[in-house]
Amino acid sequence: MGTISQLHDNVRPPAHRIETEEEAVSTARELAAVFRRQANERDINRLMPNGELDILSQSGLTAITVPPEYQGLDISNALLAEIVAIIAESDASIGDALAAHFRVLEGLRNQSSEALKIALYERALDGDRFAPARFADQAVLVAEGSGFRLTGRSDQAPAVLFSDRIAAAAVDPAGRRIVMHLQRDSEDLQAVDDWDAFGLRTNGTATLIAGKLHVNADSVTLASSGDHATEKSLGLLLQAAVGLGIARAAFADLLAMARGPSAPAGKIGERAIRIETATGALEQAGRKLDIAQVSPAEAAMAEAWFSASSACLAATEVALDTANALFELARGATGSIALNLDRHWRNARIHDMAIAREPLLSAAGAHSLKVGES
Repeated sequence: MGTISQLHDNVRPPAHRIETEEEAVSTARELAAVFRRQANERDINRLMPNGELDILSQSGLTAITVPPEYQGLDISNALLAEIVAIIAESDASIGDALAAHFRVLEGLRNQSSEALKIALYERALDGDRFAPARFADQAVLVAEGSGFRLTGRSDQAPAVLFSDRIAAAAVDPAGRRIVMHLQRDSEDLQAVDDWDAFGLRTNGTATLIAGKLHVNADSVTLASSGDHATEKSLGLLLQAAVGLGIARAAFADLLAMARGPSAPAGKIGERAIRIETATGALEQAGRKLDIAQVSPAEAAMAEAWFSASSACLAATEVALDTANALFELARGATGSIALNLDRHWRNARIHDMAIAREPLLSAAGAHSLKVGES
């Protein structure tokens, strides 16, 4: 903890190009089988999944949301959520990092700089990984030459330790909300491994420290405006996918531990139905987000956001409920350090803490009232 790792060059070869949605799903399932093998050991010993993330990049799975006009696949959002859930079921931390990466790529979709989109989508196709970050209010951003000079610290953010490029939110000297697309190998940018949470222990969360970092103007864009931007909706949808993956992982272990004539079939069935219901909520939210991306009218974007926030809260609740049921129904086995079954509850709890539940509920209520008036 607290060690500082200098951001370094990406030396990976260009990634494979996934051509179809069917290939994307089969690739996710194959990778999940590999990631699952040592997920328990990584969690217990806090071993970062650097090798697994490189395999993920090389598979082409990290590029499946690049729009087709930039030579990508542009997979449907419902299927994207399922793919993130598949990965998160095998290792919640890897799924969490993958969700953060896809949110950054969605943020590029509506940016005004065509040159920046071309450059960064090309890097994504080659296997670069992205992470979002936000520089705290105490950070200083001043005009310098053809860009800015950034000094200060970011908030903690997932996937930073695994990223090649970082989409860093800040406020410019004119008071505008901007996103700075930072290269990972800058000499004046460091990542502090200061994440000591008891869940999602290996999701690459870190704090960035910028020491008078020069940021070129051509790598800076205005942040997405509006409460219902597709980037925000996709972020909620993929948070839901991570929660669903955690729930499925806990349920699989519950089935393994609670078999036999005395198994409480009714309680197990209740969890199975809740997971299936949450899966349906993700599928519906994905379809609505597809519509909002194609026709970004405010009504469609608001409906996509509402559906994604509903799925996010539902999946988070089912993750916590299923992890709790594992403790209740598997009884003494859940205390085994070797089995490490408590990781599901720890992951679900930390994942839940990252979700702004009350603001989401209030915004959902306001949306429902507005819809009811129309």
